[in-house]
Amino acid sequence: MGQQDVWRLLSRFSSLRRANVILQHLRMSTHTEASEVLLERRGCAGVITLNRPKALNALSLNMIRQIYPQLKKWEQDPDTFLIIIKGAGGKAFCAGGDIRALSEAKKARQDLTQVLFREEYVLNNAIACCQKPYVALIDGITMGGGVGLSVHGQFRVATERSVFAMPETGIGLFPDVGGGYFLPRLQGKLGYFLALTGFRLKGREVHRAEIATHFVDSDKLHMLEEELLALKSPSAEDVAGVLESYHAKSKMDQKKSIIFDEHMDRINSCFSANTVEQIIENLQQDGSPFALEQIKITLRQLIEGSAKTLQEVLTMEYRLTQACMEAHDFHEGVRAVLIDKDQSPKWKPSNLKDVTDEDLKGYFKSLGSNDLKF
Repeated sequence: MGQQDVWRLLSRFSSLRRANVILQHLRMSTHTEASEVLLERRGCAGVITLNRPKALNALSLNMIRQIYPQLKKWEQDPDTFLIIIKGAGGKAFCAGGDIRALSEAKKARQDLTQVLFREEYVLNNAIACCQKPYVALIDGITMGGGVGLSVHGQFRVATERSVFAMPETGIGLFPDVGGGYFLPRLQGKLGYFLALTGFRLKGREVHRAEIATHFVDSDKLHMLEEELLALKSPSAEDVAGVLESYHAKSKMDQKKSIIFDEHMDRINSCFSANTVEQIIENLQQDGSPFALEQIKITLRQLIEGSAKTLQEVLTMEYRLTQACMEAHDFHEGVRAVLIDKDQSPKWKPSNLKDVTDEDLKGYFKSLGSNDLKF
């Protein structure tokens, strides 16, 4: 493969067409009912099952409001020793959140955009701070809000069916749910590449990226779960021991990864720049299909987040969400990708040079008494 072929490949990673495919998984109905999430005490564990398989277990405010208080109860319960979260249906762990509903609510001047992000981020932080072992079985599609439900937990188990991505820049948003914390901490510049392009990692790649702590064959997940449930008063070390035994026995698909086996050096080189302009120049692109302002926001988010705590990052990201909801590009991205499906968003501004540092500062400024607090 020649250098020009490599540039062409890297450029394709960020195509709006790819973003459209991913974002179809983020669509969900506004119908909510208690069965959207199942909360059970089984054996030594509390088990959370995201139960919207037809919607690829997409996350709703109703689900967040059921999961959070139960998580806190199990954390304090002396008879609950670990927490397991999984998705129903076999296709997805959780494909994301209600993107379209957020845009519609904002246009209708409803407060969903303030409430959902605030409560979702509080849940993300609770998962990160959980005092009990937290095991996320990220079998299938895991994107956006699903990443927030898994990546901050102590144990993340991928399978050959796992598909991980943060595709938000494709609709004029940014990779939130703590993306500004965990993405810049991935190896090399991998997190910057994933954030700016929305590229999908699959199967073993999710483990190689250290997004997953373990890799288990999908047909062994039921046995793994039953063995975890059968543990007697397990410690985190006991849980880790079971996971490691299944990890060691997995087939661990040995096919070459284009990203890790062929292109990591170039990714590290291209995405090491501190400006979007230089990154684009590095990739020899003539333009970008993404909202240019959101790309600049995302790069600054990751650079700043690399030196912040998770709570500081979530506070920063809450400010960004509220600014994005007030701005043009998020709603235009939703229109172009999910509503009219013309794949021709009209970004404002349309040129990278017209995105000023002063514009960016407005997105990051404090919300005062409305800031997210923990």
